[in-house]
Amino acid sequence: MIAWDILSDAIFAALAGIGFGAISDPPIRAFRIIALLSAIGHAFRYTLIVFADIEISLGSLGGALLIGFGSMWFGKKIHTSMTVLCIPALLPMIPGKFAYNMVFSQIMFLQNMNDPTARNMYMDMFFSNAMVTCTVVFVLASGAILPMLLFPKRAFSLTRRKK
Repeated sequence: MIAWDILSDAIFAALAGIGFGAISDPPIRAFRIIALLSAIGHAFRYTLIVFADIEISLGSLGGALLIGFGSMWFGKKIHTSMTVLCIPALLPMIPGKFAYNMVFSQIMFLQNMNDPTARNMYMDMFFSNAMVTCTVVFVLASGAILPMLLFPKRAFSLTRRKK
């Protein structure tokens, strides 16, 4: 049952990664890699969150680092830039539930201006969801950029063929 949960998470992340990749119009050879990176990164985050009891920000950092280093490695193999591979692979890991709850609580806060108890509840809900959303998005960007910062020469030579 555990393996099925991880596998289904990876499959759905791969499908989402392919969809996000299609929007940015990468070369056809990149779609398999985008799907693979999405699946590996999201499944790793899922495993860390569910089975290792790590919170979503550190789990997202782990998944983003896998995607970042994987896009550097696979980018060299298929002569495609890192960003073409890692951006669509990272997008399925954006915490949409927390972003939705943030906007929802903001609307509910504005609708309950006359009730101090409800107003405080929705304000607390807004800030907690905003913190999670912003932290995870920052961590995803940091994890994707770190390989470029550690290996700048390799990151910018991915599209060049050996002479």
